[in-house]
Amino acid sequence: MPEPVPARHGVVVLAAGRSRRLGQLKQLLSVDGETLVHRAVRMALRTGPLDCVVVCGPEPEPVAASVADLACRRVICADADLGLSASLRCGLCELDAHCEGVLVLLTDQPELDAAHLQALRDAWLADPAGAAASGYGGTLGVPALLPRSWFGLLIDGTGDMGARELLRARKDRVQVLPAPQLERDIDCQGDLE
Repeated sequence: MPEPVPARHGVVVLAAGRSRRLGQLKQLLSVDGETLVHRAVRMALRTGPLDCVVVCGPEPEPVAASVADLACRRVICADADLGLSASLRCGLCELDAHCEGVLVLLTDQPELDAAHLQALRDAWLADPAGAAASGYGGTLGVPALLPRSWFGLLIDGTGDMGARELLRARKDRVQVLPAPQLERDIDCQGDLE
């Protein structure tokens, strides 16, 4: 009897924000000589995705150039100013139709590591009908790996409603991987220090 084929996932990296509080694109800030967006995509690719989509804002050139050497597709979200949900919708609509799940991640979590992303993938593979999410700050959040059956609900979201609200609403179908280090994100220059 042949071995069952594991579920295949895609990656959507949300990198369309304008970082108004920071005053510059935080996706392009460097940690150890690597931009945050490059770092996020590089680590996500280590999970072995079928497809990887980087969602850029209306002026995509700097972000797209930062990841040009990586095996990912760069797409422009013209509606990025409408909130996180617009970027997520854009990425999901571009994702390969054969992806049975999606790993969603942001670029502003400097403590994220590849081992955590791989653990999310492994947890999701154990139950691909559910989700695997990061737990930090008393809540569920991204990065998270979500099943295709949830894509429609994510695509219908508005404003800054992202995956977090859906994870909360369906917490009985979510495997939580504790990641207290991810509570730290970047909103101002001092957050990098």
